[in-house]
Amino acid sequence: MSILVVSLSHKTAPMDLLGRLTLDTDSAEALGRELIGGEFVDEAVVLSTCNRLEVYASVSRFHGALADATNQLAASTGVEVELVQDNCSIFYDEAAVSHCFSVASGLDSMVAGEHQILGQMRQAYASAQRGGTAGTALNALFQQGLRVAKRVQTETRAGSAGRSVVSAGLDELEGSGVGLAGARVLVVGAGSMAALAAHTVAQRGARVVCVNRTLARAEKLAEAVGGHARPLTELDAAIADTDVLITCTGARGLRITPGQLIAGAVRGVLDLALPADVDPAVGELPEVALVSLETLAQSPSAGTDLADAEALVLGEVGDFLGLRRAAAVAPTVVALRSMATEVMQTELARLDARMPGLGEKERHEIEQTVRRVVEKLLHQPTVRVKELAALPDSPDYAAALRELFALDAAMVDIVSQPR
Repeated sequence: MSILVVSLSHKTAPMDLLGRLTLDTDSAEALGRELIGGEFVDEAVVLSTCNRLEVYASVSRFHGALADATNQLAASTGVEVELVQDNCSIFYDEAAVSHCFSVASGLDSMVAGEHQILGQMRQAYASAQRGGTAGTALNALFQQGLRVAKRVQTETRAGSAGRSVVSAGLDELEGSGVGLAGARVLVVGAGSMAALAAHTVAQRGARVVCVNRTLARAEKLAEAVGGHARPLTELDAAIADTDVLITCTGARGLRITPGQLIAGAVRGVLDLALPADVDPAVGELPEVALVSLETLAQSPSAGTDLADAEALVLGEVGDFLGLRRAAAVAPTVVALRSMATEVMQTELARLDARMPGLGEKERHEIEQTVRRVVEKLLHQPTVRVKELAALPDSPDYAAALRELFALDAAMVDIVSQPR
């Protein structure tokens, strides 16, 4: 089986399209089930974040699986399939492994080296496990990808920088002259992004007010950062009494307009929602600085040295692919050993027929001797073929073994099946 990734992200698609491509957990799980119900996809993990929608799949056929993935992505999101095809990136096998590790490590993020994507990858993988759409191939890929990401976080400069979309957005605001120390900051929403925003601005000395459709969630978040909460019905009043507005609900019914800000004291707006919560016309207000996901997508991460993180990921990709190549030859090695055992048993049976009077002790000694000879003859070649198969750009040693020893393909298939 091969790995296929179909990716729509801030690198390939405009933000207004990405806003139409978001899926909640239930919809992502349903998409995974639809994919494995087809002919070409055996396993699937669907990752949906504020700036990317990706399908990771173990596939039997490239073109058939690609068509299934793009068609199902379109059907699940209501976006025309032509738009999906025109705005996606395709990664296959080695490139797919590299992409997975890079995404998990934050190297493909809007803010290079950010950590939030690791939790999102972990949640997507756990969701696929619960839904029964992740199996042997994607288990290996995601488990290793999550381990690689932790190494990047703890061992590299990119990981130790600890940047996030929230911190990058706040840096943009502060660079525009919007200070946070002592400022009144209104956080709209109570999800993971809102929680990160509330904690970050509190650490920078702001006074936090939380607003959410569910007041209890806003109160819980406000309590955690020493702020206070207001219901969503009081949004206009809360905006009128704030210096900095941060919104990250992604609720399609919410739209903050210039008219809601004109009479207030708002000097900075950070819109982290997809679809956007804030009308782009807010950015035309003379006294208001607007930073959005689109702004951040067009602003490359400055001062983040990715070289050591990229080298670490590259090495891990090579190791993973080597282990996978070695594992691919294992069924052929097992089939070869099974054939050798069968030949040995056939010859011992022939010996029994020719020498019926052979004593049990003598026969046991002969059997052990033959077994040792077979083991010694096979040991070095089978060890070496696994080592050689793990090397990059190595020939198909499994096929060579099958040809040299005339191994039955059916036997190889049998030992390849999970028991």
